[in-house]
Amino acid sequence: MNARERLIRFLTTDPRDVGCEEAMAILHVYAEVAAQDPVAAAERYPGVAAHLAACGPCREDLTGLLAAVSGDA
Repeated sequence: MNARERLIRFLTTDPRDVGCEEAMAILHVYAEVAAQDPVAAAERYPGVAAHLAACGPCREDLTGLLAAVSGDA
């Protein structure tokens, strides 16, 4: 990714995105809600939902938590 692409990505970042640190602090709670109703989780925690839409590593962590919550782990 070149400098222009990084700048464009930064400028198009959802302003609701809470970032990795805040998302990880409540990801276990988000996963519990999302396991029952993903729409409700996104509505209750829009900043986390925005972050998960943009951050692959955090999205992977959520996938693991959802598997654990649902018993698929």
